[in-house]
Amino acid sequence: MSQTQPGRQIVYKRPWLYPKQLEAMFHEARYGCIEATTKSGKTVSGICWLAEQAMLSKPGRNFWWVAPIFPQADIAFRRMARGIPQEFRTLNKTNLTITFPNEAVIWFKSGDTPDALYGEDVYACVIDEASRVKVESWHAIRTTLTQTRGPVRMIGNVKGRRNWFYALCRKAEAGEPGMKYFKLIAADAVQAGVLSSDEVADAKSKLPPEVFKELYLAEPADDGGNPFGMKAIEECFLPVSPGTEPMIFGVDLAKSVDWTWVIGLDEENRVSVSERWQGPWDVTKNRLVEMIGNKPALIDSTGVGDPIVEDLQKQLTEVEGFKFTAQSKQQIMEGLAADLHQRAFRYSDPRLRAELECFEYEYTRTGVRYTAPQGYNDDGVCALALARQKARTGVGGILSLYG
Repeated sequence: MSQTQPGRQIVYKRPWLYPKQLEAMFHEARYGCIEATTKSGKTVSGICWLAEQAMLSKPGRNFWWVAPIFPQADIAFRRMARGIPQEFRTLNKTNLTITFPNEAVIWFKSGDTPDALYGEDVYACVIDEASRVKVESWHAIRTTLTQTRGPVRMIGNVKGRRNWFYALCRKAEAGEPGMKYFKLIAADAVQAGVLSSDEVADAKSKLPPEVFKELYLAEPADDGGNPFGMKAIEECFLPVSPGTEPMIFGVDLAKSVDWTWVIGLDEENRVSVSERWQGPWDVTKNRLVEMIGNKPALIDSTGVGDPIVEDLQKQLTEVEGFKFTAQSKQQIMEGLAADLHQRAFRYSDPRLRAELECFEYEYTRTGVRYTAPQGYNDDGVCALALARQKARTGVGGILSLYG
């Protein structure tokens, strides 16, 4: 295709996309819902589609790429910038915009603050990682397309069934007028030669089954990406605190932003202590010495926690440190998930239950990340995981599991 400018004609050749990418992105329906697995080419095809919408538009129109948070929007910004010759675009790295010779502008935005998305007239939009974008942001984006009747392509991994993207995909799949539904899975990318079958097989051998199904097969989990399972979380919950003596402790350390959270387990694997606070390190150390005494404890020694644990070990002989890394956190959380599914312990703190229910996994470029959603904490979950790990392995030897 070509774009005419005063005194010159710009010729554009679309980058190679495999047939299912083309079918999913380039169609006449106003609403395109694409459930896609990791590395199946959803971002590349979305970049191509939105760039073409801008390049072939009338002068001065606005187009949006919206991701859950700014770092994800920045990834798409940089990828599109690399793919377009310098003489055909102007970059603003502060505002994350790309301006074309026809003065059409693509804005790369975060969906983290829905109120910031109202007010503009948008002529086409890609919503990236739509299953992780807030429903209020989708409402705001939809209003920006009202006057223009602009098309939108919603792309993202499957993440459970309890989100607006999943609901819209089901409407599109059922043939709602003006909507089209597509699914891109790892097998499609392997067949097209853009993903290695060995890599998929390796992921299957390393990831929990429910994670692999969502990230590589686009099959939703019932619990919205929660690795523990809502049913297990509920069935392990005791309405009344047992009030018994703790025998083993897990501690997640924090000073002022997050919480220092202490979990104590009794002889019957019940959470008999669940306390959290924020305060100076001296106060925290004194409280931990008093609470733990001569009982075994596994304490977060990541970053600033390392010298705290060293100080505690001078007074508490049964304290050990645990450094959280991506790998060690995945392993310890999978252990906690197994304990929950086996009903291996009981707890009664509603604050802990809320954290367990919010906890989720997400796929990153370096692997699977277990964490609380943005704006939430996982201090209690980490403390519980540490206590359970200590209970399973007994005194000593735990650090050898993680190096």
